[in-house]
Amino acid sequence: MPLPFPVRRLRTTARRLKRAVEAERIAFWRSRPLRSDQVLYESFAGNGVLCNPEAIFRHLLADPAYAHLTHVWVIADDAALARFRAEFDGHARVSFVRRGSASYRQALAVSGWLVNNATFPSWFGKRPGQVYLNTWHGTPLKLMGFDMPNGAVQSGNTLRNFLMSDYLLAANPFMAETMYESAYRLTNVYPGTIIEEGYPRIDRQRLDADAEAAVRAELEQTGVVLDGRAIVLFAPTWRGSSFDDPEDNIDELAAQLAALQEGVGPDRVVVLKTHQIVHAHAAERPELARSLAPNTIPTNVLLGAAAGLVTDYSSIFFDYLATGRPVAFFTPDADLYSSGRGTYMPLDTLPGPVSADAAETGRALSALLADGADPHPQYASWVQRFAPFDDGDATARVVDIVFGGRRDGYRARPTAHDGRTRLLVYLGGMKPNGITTAALNLLGALDHSKYDVTALLPKRRLSTDPLTQARIPAEVRQVFRIGGMNGSKVVHLRRRIDDWRGSPRQPGTEPWHENMWRAEWARVFGDSRYDWVADFSGYGPMWTSLLLHAPARDAAGTPPTRAVWMHNEMAADRERTVNGKARMRRSLGAVFAMYPEYDQLVSVSHQLTELNRIELAEYAPADRFRTVRNFPDVEHVTRGMLRPLSALFEGDPDTEGEREPAPAWFEALQDDEGELRWFITVGRLSPEKNHARLIRSFLTVHAAHPETRLLIVGGGPLRAELQQQIDEAGATDVVFLTGVQRNPYALLAASDCFVLSSLYEGQPMVLIEAAICELPIVSTSFGSVFGALPEGSIRIVDQDDGALAAGMTAFLDGEVPPAQLDVDAYRADVMAEFEALLES
Repeated sequence: MPLPFPVRRLRTTARRLKRAVEAERIAFWRSRPLRSDQVLYESFAGNGVLCNPEAIFRHLLADPAYAHLTHVWVIADDAALARFRAEFDGHARVSFVRRGSASYRQALAVSGWLVNNATFPSWFGKRPGQVYLNTWHGTPLKLMGFDMPNGAVQSGNTLRNFLMSDYLLAANPFMAETMYESAYRLTNVYPGTIIEEGYPRIDRQRLDADAEAAVRAELEQTGVVLDGRAIVLFAPTWRGSSFDDPEDNIDELAAQLAALQEGVGPDRVVVLKTHQIVHAHAAERPELARSLAPNTIPTNVLLGAAAGLVTDYSSIFFDYLATGRPVAFFTPDADLYSSGRGTYMPLDTLPGPVSADAAETGRALSALLADGADPHPQYASWVQRFAPFDDGDATARVVDIVFGGRRDGYRARPTAHDGRTRLLVYLGGMKPNGITTAALNLLGALDHSKYDVTALLPKRRLSTDPLTQARIPAEVRQVFRIGGMNGSKVVHLRRRIDDWRGSPRQPGTEPWHENMWRAEWARVFGDSRYDWVADFSGYGPMWTSLLLHAPARDAAGTPPTRAVWMHNEMAADRERTVNGKARMRRSLGAVFAMYPEYDQLVSVSHQLTELNRIELAEYAPADRFRTVRNFPDVEHVTRGMLRPLSALFEGDPDTEGEREPAPAWFEALQDDEGELRWFITVGRLSPEKNHARLIRSFLTVHAAHPETRLLIVGGGPLRAELQQQIDEAGATDVVFLTGVQRNPYALLAASDCFVLSSLYEGQPMVLIEAAICELPIVSTSFGSVFGALPEGSIRIVDQDDGALAAGMTAFLDGEVPPAQLDVDAYRADVMAEFEALLES
């Protein structure tokens, strides 16, 4: 039963107040001096004192050269906390904080050194002076980052953390090149240091007899029955969100464990090491709990005590190669996993037997463990490739580099740079509109062998349509602005008041303003640098401000070239009213106030450039106003044209689900055998499009030509008002508002004439798309319509009802031929405009 409205509102207010208090606390501690001798460690979101951070921590704690350092561990798990207290309570230089607590936020804000094997939260931004070492948690077999299906979205916070890091730790060159530089697209933009010196946690696998006995004793204390038998560690990976929830796989996991135990035989015992996400569910099942290794034992210590390993796609086996002991691979869902996630190496090339049967896997491993057995034929080459530096001293080398500042003789290097020009483009809100289409077309048209392109996108609930985002080329690095800005709410109120007044502070004018924006840049991009940055939207002052604070592109302090796009007659757009309100007057005023700081003010047609140059002369000199017309995506339009109309309301053939019922206009269009004449327009239902005039003009035409119909494709704030106009005119059976359509090109191809009734436009992409569809075009006269297509391609009429009706009638009389466009020549011209922009 839903809560009453007052209760819901009260709870919402309480949550907002709590977030505001937390933000003020973070802002306060970020204003305090850094504690240069304090090291903060976090492993697997606080699951324990584990992995590479643990190995580094223990080395620093024991080394007299670093006796001045204090150490703070982030812990979220109660069992891990109990183990921590048992070992370190009373140690003067070691303490802990609860992940997510006020103490955690404080420690993250003031610690001089940060060590993590995963990611800090989205609100975290590294402060100047902090040193961040990200060790990650394994060499990948599974596809990572942008290589994963939908990897750009899933990797948003990971990429953000990598870009903030001063050091990235790689166990081997493969990890550095394949995961960091390629999968996470760090080539050219990551300014920090990649360390290839082996993995500190692997040093922990070198157990002497006493250490191994201690591990076995701890396992038995938690209920694992060893009875003196050798350990076979079973470590299945976490499948992630593409697969079932953890509890759904527990029955299957129990059966697999039993079959493995049968296969390895009675002389060995299988110990289960689950992913952290699965552990709590497994611990609740008695048949698993008696074989379950506790999370409190570091994984690499377990590996050091194991005679053999069974895994599937987990990176754990790369670590185990350093032991020289055998590995077997149990892959019951190889086909499903390959299609859903994928791996970097084919399974038949792995350094051990591969089987989909658990008992068979156990028997294969048992054979490799037999006295005198030969190692797997691929084992030695994998050790050489993936564990070349795991000699037991990796921790000391990493500490020397990071904490000792040493470089000579160590494998520490910058990321690769391939000489491409680095472009950063804010694409806008990614809503299905003309700006988004133009942005995607630009990304698709660029030569990615010349340009290293980063797309900046918002990441908030329902902000980006998945099908729209899927059109971003695979070569493009996607950086998401996740979460909100740090800083006091009082400071942000000052910023919003400035924007509201239309007078944002200019860069460098006031320290509080400069610090706020530089901190936000660092939170989103780390210290990454770009040669050219562009606000392709040009409507949001927050984004325009952020890009204005892009740091110098090189060590010489050369600022990047900064461009902002103008998709319309901007002065007119600022005064545009919807329901009597000029909703963009203040926001565009704030954007206009930043024009003087931009190097290039880019309009999307030559005529529009002249209009904006004249109307916005008070904001920037004439030579900053430039022209780059919009690119058409011919292939996308053509594919859309060729799809059958039935697909519009039959759903995606590649997905399942209920089919959307087809509306009356669709049935009429689909059943039409040439008896009707269909006019169509595509565009946002907003005042500058003047659909009300189009409807009036069409009804005049329809009165003389009853076979005519009008489709208005798009959504927007005037939909209800336009529908009322249609209803009051009794025209519901001849004028149709279709709403937004994912594939308007099929509708264009099925129609007879495109008509545009706008008061003003930028460079309307729909005119180019209509020409690609070879439709006759009738349009009202506005500045940028002239030159939008070759002369004579558009029937241009005056800005009044009668003239528009006359133009539509001229089409019916056969006087408006299909529009023509030499697409290749047009694209070459536009590319020349864009490249001239980059070179200026």
